[in-house]
Amino acid sequence: MSGGLTPRGEETLARLASWMPYAPAQELLQDLLGMQVSKATARRATLATGQAALAVCEGEEERLKQEVPQAPAGANKQAMSGDGAFVHLVGGEWVEVKTLTMGEVTRNKREEVCMQQVSSFSRLADAERFAEAALVETHRRGLERATEACAVQDGAEWLQGLVDYHRADAVRILDFAHAAEYVNEIGQVVRAAGGRLPTKWLDGVLHRLKHQGPARVLKHLAWLAARYPSPTLQEKLTYLQKREAHMQYPTYQAAGWPIGSGSVESANKGVVEARLKGAGMRWGRQNVNPMLVLRNAVCNRQWHETWATPPHRRLRPSRSNQFVVLVLAIPGADPFSDVLLPPLSVRERLVQKNETHPFSVAQYRRQPK
Repeated sequence: MSGGLTPRGEETLARLASWMPYAPAQELLQDLLGMQVSKATARRATLATGQAALAVCEGEEERLKQEVPQAPAGANKQAMSGDGAFVHLVGGEWVEVKTLTMGEVTRNKREEVCMQQVSSFSRLADAERFAEAALVETHRRGLERATEACAVQDGAEWLQGLVDYHRADAVRILDFAHAAEYVNEIGQVVRAAGGRLPTKWLDGVLHRLKHQGPARVLKHLAWLAARYPSPTLQEKLTYLQKREAHMQYPTYQAAGWPIGSGSVESANKGVVEARLKGAGMRWGRQNVNPMLVLRNAVCNRQWHETWATPPHRRLRPSRSNQFVVLVLAIPGADPFSDVLLPPLSVRERLVQKNETHPFSVAQYRRQPK
């Protein structure tokens, strides 16, 4: 017992607060288990849990980079998608949370290409740091040992670096809806300049792009750009021209690849925004990633693996995480104590080499490149 909660109560509280704001989690804990805690306690306990889980992820990342173990076997045909969603920080700043989704590419009963067993990984980090941190998830899924892989996403430059880091040989696909948006914007510029386009012009162009490829479409758009010169139109056209190699949609579909990045767009809404972008929510920067770790755990159905620690698991120190939250790892410590964990902050101490930790991650192994 700690702070009036059983270990099961502590776990339940953190899990509830991973799904909903702290006040409803506090109330639901009382309804379900008859345990009463304050909103502040719910907040402190949840963030401490998330920080400890984040420490394990960072330690595992460091181990993978240093030891370069073989990756576990995963699905033979995998797809990855990356994107970003913005959350509001205390002080008014909006920051981008990056998310990577991965899944097995297969076909449904109607023989339509689809993704199954989709998982997500989200962090508030710059592009380079995010690529490194995502190694924990790409390893868990065995991406490097997949026979085939594709990356379907929008045309942001940082996404190409992400693919280069994890699977440089992946088939790169520009999300079809993203390409369609650019084509549509070109049509709007032409009409605004007095150009007359058929009512179903957009449908016809996109049908050709999807079933015949980009060559004739880009030629047609270039003709429009010459006839209705505009910096905006030229910018949109140049964007598509630079990505012509990633718009070979007939080839991708024939090979059984998805051409849409709906999985990561769903993760932006269902994993990130559903918990971190509620009405009036403002987050301390230091609290975003701890909550994201918990969101990934519950949404990936990896909560028990995240929470439970087999006796043989040890936390390894990492260069990027020399000091981490280990309140929950201190035998007999009260994780809700204001001495150990004051509001909006956490007590830090140096990780010891053989220190046990209340969270675990799967046994990841990486295949050398």
